[in-house]
Amino acid sequence: MFCCFFEPARSFAQDPTGSKTGTVTDVTAAKAGSPTAAELADAVGHNKIAINIMWTLIAGFLVMFMQAGFALVETGFTQKKNVAHTMGMNFLVYALGMFGFWICGFAFMFGGALNAATLGGAPGVVSHEVIVHLFGHDFGIAGNVGFFLNSKVYDVGVFALFLFQMVFMDTTATIPTGSMAERWSFKSFLIFGLFISMFVYPLFGNWVWGGGWLSQLGVNFGLGHGHVDFAGSSVVHMVGGMAALAGAIVIGPRIGKYGKDGSVNTIPGHNIPMALLGTFILAFGWFGFNPGSTLAGGDYRISIVAVNTMMAGTAGTLAVLAILYIQGKKPDPGMLANGLLAGLVAITAPCAFVNSLSSVIIGAIAGAIVVFVIYLLDVKLKIDDPVGAFAVHGANGAWGVLSLGLFADGSYGDGWNGVPGTVKGLFYGDASQFGAQCIGTLTCAVFVFTIMYIFFKISNKITPIRVKEADEIAGLDIPEMGVHGYVD
Repeated sequence: MFCCFFEPARSFAQDPTGSKTGTVTDVTAAKAGSPTAAELADAVGHNKIAINIMWTLIAGFLVMFMQAGFALVETGFTQKKNVAHTMGMNFLVYALGMFGFWICGFAFMFGGALNAATLGGAPGVVSHEVIVHLFGHDFGIAGNVGFFLNSKVYDVGVFALFLFQMVFMDTTATIPTGSMAERWSFKSFLIFGLFISMFVYPLFGNWVWGGGWLSQLGVNFGLGHGHVDFAGSSVVHMVGGMAALAGAIVIGPRIGKYGKDGSVNTIPGHNIPMALLGTFILAFGWFGFNPGSTLAGGDYRISIVAVNTMMAGTAGTLAVLAILYIQGKKPDPGMLANGLLAGLVAITAPCAFVNSLSSVIIGAIAGAIVVFVIYLLDVKLKIDDPVGAFAVHGANGAWGVLSLGLFADGSYGDGWNGVPGTVKGLFYGDASQFGAQCIGTLTCAVFVFTIMYIFFKISNKITPIRVKEADEIAGLDIPEMGVHGYVD
């Protein structure tokens, strides 16, 4: 028997297409369903800011997940006997950094520029920047509002900005845990976590992002748009990289890394799959890092930022692969991972200001830089950096902000740092922008390295920064953490 089933046409009481959802009846109005022009305008403005806050928070959640990536990369590139110690530092720096930034770091960094228009303008919040008047100009040094996120900044926009910037800061604080891995005293690390989150990162961050003096080089001295760093090649990565270099120098190389005859001994990581998984997690989180720095879900530039981020990272990997083959070497997965990260670090500053071809060039050069700097530190200077933290973040953080001064094509950034017109680099007719980038890069290198070198020296007097020799040889998991990373 053949049966046919027919279902008569029907009208749905529900709204499966969504065409009836979100209409004028959903607009808050004194007279339901009949909003005034002012009420409609308020609804539009509210939705715009809501979209920006939601986008910024989601991007912040992605950046927070990068902490897992750092933990896996650093632990995979270090020895099995130090797994609990390396993981422990990467885990606890999150809590330490957050509290340090909450206490005073956020206030120092953004206390002079809390009225972020894309996040609502923080109505009622009063900002205050500490100013030094020199050479006929005002130089912003530090913010002075927002300590402990007190009641004066109890605002939805300010809190969204805090979360987003806090996870950025945590990236900076994590970087030295790689360069000083396998011999850093945990107690000394705890002091470091508070110091960098409360003072070093926030101060330089204020100068670039908080309305401080580097951002005003354009307004005050006609140097382009001032020091421009879209998402943190200098503010985040170079600060962390310079701190990592200072720490690696002060703490010294791992036992057995260098022979008395000057030979270099490879100390292989214990888990390459772990390190590569961590690298992929970092690359994923970078979509929060770079596109998220628009702080505006309605900024169409997000797509260009995202594509440039991908292109530069992969170009860094391929550049490293080519160099290894040219050198007659095998395609070392660890070096390939560092190539990807180097490209991502370098594109972080210019990602919104360059085209895709420029992003590929920037990423490829970053890959070459990471190979050269790792060789320079490891072989020539005998500075032991187990995961290549300075080569990836410090050297390529510097390259990233300098590349912006070369490749910015003038298609974005109108009014950036209070300067009319779009951001253009040297190759597009504005040599002064490159000058501003050079000043910012030099300032970061000198300020951060000097402060952190002195800090590590003083910190060593408070509690030794290096573990006992016997503990380093046996492994730090039991002496420092009380548990084995692996049961076997």
